[in-house]
Amino acid sequence: MPPGLVRLGQEYCLTKSELNPTAEIQTDSPTWLIAVRAAEAKQATDIKVLDLTGITSFADYFVICTGSNSKQIQAISDEVGIQLKLQARELPNSLEGYNQSEWILADYGDLLVHIFSPKARDYYDLERLWRNGKHVEIPPE
Repeated sequence: MPPGLVRLGQEYCLTKSELNPTAEIQTDSPTWLIAVRAAEAKQATDIKVLDLTGITSFADYFVICTGSNSKQIQAISDEVGIQLKLQARELPNSLEGYNQSEWILADYGDLLVHIFSPKARDYYDLERLWRNGKHVEIPPE
């Protein structure tokens, strides 16, 4: 039998006594700020946060940033996903455009993270499209 193959009835089951409670993760930071810090950690440029509360029903905040090449755009997306999972226990509802890496859209429910190439950022110009949204000041670290 190949290693790692488990036959029915041979799998290992946890009992209640073996369950370890997970530590509660307390975060005072809003999810948009966690996403911004993660993008900053991967040298994203031109980071903007739009507050769309009351303007649209599908999201409260947009985080918009730019990566210089496809590998950096993917790295920014990966870091945002990791940090939101670790710090806020948030997983994306969907992730679009990862393989093309021109515009990655990560949907976290009330937060949408847009990671653009410079060319796509200029073309789609979300800040103009959503100009009724309030620009959120990003606090210094």
